[in-house]
Amino acid sequence: MSAGAGWDRDRWAALADHLLLSVRPYASPDHALVTPPGGPGGYGTAVDGLEGFARTFLTAGFRLAGERGADPLDLAGWYAQGLAAGTDPHGPHRWVRLEEHGQAKVEAASIALVLDLTRPWIWDRLSPRVQEQVVDYLAPAVGDDTYPRINWVWFRLVVQTFLRSVGGPHALDEMRADLATHDSFARVDGWLSDGAERSFDHYVGWALHLYPTLWARMAGATDLAAPRRERDTAALDRFLQDAVHLVGGDGSPLVQGRSLAYRFAAAAPFWVGAVAEVPSTPPAVLRRCASAVVDHFVTRGVPDERGLLTLGWHGAWPALAQSYSGPGSPYWASKGLLGLALPADHPVWTAAEAPLPAEAGDDLRRVRAAGWLVSGTAADGVVRVVNHGTDYAVPGATGGDSPLYARLGYSTATAPLLDEGAWTAPVDQSVVLVDAAGRRSHRTGFAVLGLDDAPTTTTTTTADGSPAAVSATALVAGSRAAAHWVSAEPGPAHGSGLAGTAQGAGTVTTVSVVRGAWEVRLVRVEDAAPAAVALEVGGWALADGTPPAEGPAGTVRTDRLVSAVVPLPLGGECEQGGLRVERRTDASPLGTHAAVPVLRLPVTTPGAAGGATADWHAVAVALVGRAPGSPTTDDPAAPRLDRPDHAHVQVTWDDGARTRVRLPQDGDGAAVPSGEVGDDGRRRTVEETR
Repeated sequence: MSAGAGWDRDRWAALADHLLLSVRPYASPDHALVTPPGGPGGYGTAVDGLEGFARTFLTAGFRLAGERGADPLDLAGWYAQGLAAGTDPHGPHRWVRLEEHGQAKVEAASIALVLDLTRPWIWDRLSPRVQEQVVDYLAPAVGDDTYPRINWVWFRLVVQTFLRSVGGPHALDEMRADLATHDSFARVDGWLSDGAERSFDHYVGWALHLYPTLWARMAGATDLAAPRRERDTAALDRFLQDAVHLVGGDGSPLVQGRSLAYRFAAAAPFWVGAVAEVPSTPPAVLRRCASAVVDHFVTRGVPDERGLLTLGWHGAWPALAQSYSGPGSPYWASKGLLGLALPADHPVWTAAEAPLPAEAGDDLRRVRAAGWLVSGTAADGVVRVVNHGTDYAVPGATGGDSPLYARLGYSTATAPLLDEGAWTAPVDQSVVLVDAAGRRSHRTGFAVLGLDDAPTTTTTTTADGSPAAVSATALVAGSRAAAHWVSAEPGPAHGSGLAGTAQGAGTVTTVSVVRGAWEVRLVRVEDAAPAAVALEVGGWALADGTPPAEGPAGTVRTDRLVSAVVPLPLGGECEQGGLRVERRTDASPLGTHAAVPVLRLPVTTPGAAGGATADWHAVAVALVGRAPGSPTTDDPAAPRLDRPDHAHVQVTWDDGARTRVRLPQDGDGAAVPSGEVGDDGRRRTVEETR
């Protein structure tokens, strides 16, 4: 059965109950603190215990709400006891307070959200003394202007909304300001950036779309939510039209961005869509996407043999955690169980199963806000993202590249290298200038050149033998980076790249032409620094329990995947030994041994020997699924490339389809993202946005 098939509500409920019962042995006697085993997190054991309570409380709240209060596990009583003990300022296991530690502000929002969601079964049954303690515990959120102006604005807003509903302190001006800050995150097509930077990741769905939908249904939000509900739902609806295409055929979410240790929290936006009753994506598709994500992890040993969620991806892999993560942190995966808050008679549960979009056929789509070209192939279920718009920075920044954000590609079948060197010396999914000391350049702060469909035709033969042109599609995107070497300063490695002193390496323009499993990567170097001795192009990183094998030149193979980097004729002759495989150990959550094919090229710049034909390099980069044990002769054929004139290239794909692309010219600046309408009312084309 394919990923997510057969996951009915009973199976989801059994998983949730298993998770809840498995953490009880690690609770304090009064249930205030839930501290799963493992070393202390970066914020200490007191915060760890609060996280464990608040994040599992989310799961308990969803179960209670969806069962309309039916409670065979006494979830309401068990967590009510913890609420009383945790908010008792003199109790032996009192919670860290909001004014004592910033992380308490995060956990307070989960507590407030569930208290509102389960009001008849928990809040209304608390004694007046405990209710007063809870209000006192949450009250410091009011007037606190230290909440970061990112998704954290929802933590203050949710807490104040609950306080407002129970007659507690609140500040309407702050609530409106937080809503305005959230609105400033809005980008095209329903996407939101987590702050002013180009920060696109799973937080778009499991935070920035989740909270508006759940907040709008809180008792204290009715008047504030009414004028914006339609707009927020429309944005969620449009976002989900992209998001359902980012789930792999094996159920894997995209391995990109921070906080990946929350695992199946990536299912949350699909349930949010069901709660909001979005019109464009059927409930059956939303459920199947959510089920596929949780199934992906359950079939790979999550939770572990103790029933616990560890810091990692499939198994435990602590390096995936942030510097502040602790043993309770992974339980934000609870957000992915939100569907259980919907009763058994809800359409999301009663609808007949639908296939995953990744199973329905090959898929090409643009995500304009994030600057992504998405290519999914049904034959292997792999979804790939070619990235020309996300780097967790602002244009012109000169910091280091974050491997979680600034790589040229991410997928549902691979993970970026995440060892220490990955933060200082990009290798996988990169185009870098290398100096004699081995320093590798970074591209953070690049300018986006645009995204669009490219005209593609396939010549076939009709019944009478005459040729016929059949339309097809490829996607094109580009970016131009002021490449820089960075002397990195020590700092946390979990979101943006490392800060440091930057030294210019040259201007690197990269254009990607994407179709199916292949990307044709066109690279031009201008103003190269004298220290730049080589240009290197890295492909997809494969990881496995055993070292990936090397196939024909430029390929790396596991039992499931082939990663290839193939020089194309426009790139000129490779230097002797120009193709190599970079190997790393314990650098990926997907396996102990990782390998990346890398192509080394000379630094050829405009005006160098060879004239106009020497100004661009061309490389084909592929990530292809394969049947276990298949011979290397089955590896896919790379596309071919022609250059009919100085301004264009033509890609001929393996099936005969041809794509003509205009190359960026001298003086081209950042382009209007494709799909937008110009002053003349026409949709701009690839030619016009280059």
